[in-house]
Amino acid sequence: MIADTTRAQEAKKPESLSERISYSYGLMIARQLSDRGIEIDQAQFMAAFQSVLEKKEPLLNEDEVSAAFSENQKMLDAKNVTGPDKENLDKGNAFLAENAKKEGVKTTASGLQYEVIKEGDGAKPKATDEVKVHYHGTLIDGKVFDSSVERGEPAEFPLNRVIPGWTEGVQLMSKGSKYRFFIPYDLAYGDRGAGADIKPYSALVFEVELLDILGQ
Repeated sequence: MIADTTRAQEAKKPESLSERISYSYGLMIARQLSDRGIEIDQAQFMAAFQSVLEKKEPLLNEDEVSAAFSENQKMLDAKNVTGPDKENLDKGNAFLAENAKKEGVKTTASGLQYEVIKEGDGAKPKATDEVKVHYHGTLIDGKVFDSSVERGEPAEFPLNRVIPGWTEGVQLMSKGSKYRFFIPYDLAYGDRGAGADIKPYSALVFEVELLDILGQ
């Protein structure tokens, strides 16, 4: 196991196919991380690597891994994004930081914020379920960009085919509940945006009422 760069430098030149492919994967991973500006703790990197090879229980669960990736990506974005995108990113981050302090607002490990408007007493959906909802979506300045409420027609969709903030958030709800979600850009439409109103790096606000879990 390589513990530090000194031992890496002392390694003999790979000759067999197993040695060459191992070294090549090491180069590829290291270059990808370096190109993205990600600093790596070699001891923790190798500990994780060994835990997989030895089929041991990882020290972080999947939610903690996802949260670490998300937090790191936000740090990289904050450092690298420029121009109007940077302004939009900063406004969203500032909004969420203040919103998190409000009474009744809860924050999950991923950074999703929510508050309960009405708590139902029915079943909770799984990510693989299809749900029927009413929703009202706005930008952080209150501009409406989409609303089944205004259309007067509920929406139905598989929960694993929408933005991550919805997939996570609606699973917290019991049938009959109404929640308000405050969704960071990385759990919404990320650096792409969507349509004319949702610019890249936009934080979004949704009021969602879970009317039914279809098929149950």
